[in-house]
Amino acid sequence: MPSFLHTMLRVTDLERSVEFYTKLLGMKELRRRDVPDGKYTLVFVGYAEESTGAAVIELTYNYGVDSYELGTAFGHLAVGVPDIYATCDALRAAGAKISREPGPVKFGTTVIAFVEDPDGYKIELIERA
Repeated sequence: MPSFLHTMLRVTDLERSVEFYTKLLGMKELRRRDVPDGKYTLVFVGYAEESTGAAVIELTYNYGVDSYELGTAFGHLAVGVPDIYATCDALRAAGAKISREPGPVKFGTTVIAFVEDPDGYKIELIERA
């Protein structure tokens, strides 16, 4: 059966991005591959390997590229968290940008917030009890 494996994001500072996803969002660096001939490095981060059925994020650093347009079609990534208020407090204290404070979605009861990674990609935090 087909399964969703990963989402690729192009990043401008690989180590800064790895630190954000691993230290602030609690993911693990699963594997890293440097391709000097192709002038890029890939780092896969996630909560578990794809072999377990989990989807991961592929962070792609292209040598010498220091900016990208995020595009208008990309929406966001989503991460479930047990306590959205404590998570946002910890992210904010670590210097992360909370672009939507925690609270219920409009016309609903699900509690969400948004944080931005170092390159401005939006990550929706969804409270999961």
